[in-house]
Amino acid sequence: MPLTREERERFLAEPHIAALAVEGESGRAPLTVPIWYQYAPGGDLWILTGAGSRKKRLIDAAGRFSLLVDRIEPTIRYVSVEGPVTGTAPGTIEALRELAARYLPAGKVEEYVDFAWKNHGEQVVVRMRPERWVSSDLGSI
Repeated sequence: MPLTREERERFLAEPHIAALAVEGESGRAPLTVPIWYQYAPGGDLWILTGAGSRKKRLIDAAGRFSLLVDRIEPTIRYVSVEGPVTGTAPGTIEALRELAARYLPAGKVEEYVDFAWKNHGEQVVVRMRPERWVSSDLGSI
């Protein structure tokens, strides 16, 4: 059963690990990788990625990307969203901290932020406006 707009936005706002997909280079399949993201219902979503990463280069070339989030308990539910890039900005320690706090236990956030800020290289925030949605709740297993 398809989700209502409110259900799919609320589900996307939960801290799921997403599968990001973006068109690949000629002769290659789309790049599909797990990623952390941030989203609030009704707004743009954003990811944080390496400024020189393949993912960023492909997103720049395509001008859009997709995210898929799912769960299997208590019901099988998924939301897939696709849309255009609405902007990019340099990654900040505040953005890194916000994303880490969404996914990690409170006691692990600062340790992770310190490590990532020192070791992951230059980061960039990529914003996407959800334009096309596919969603369903398939019921319990």
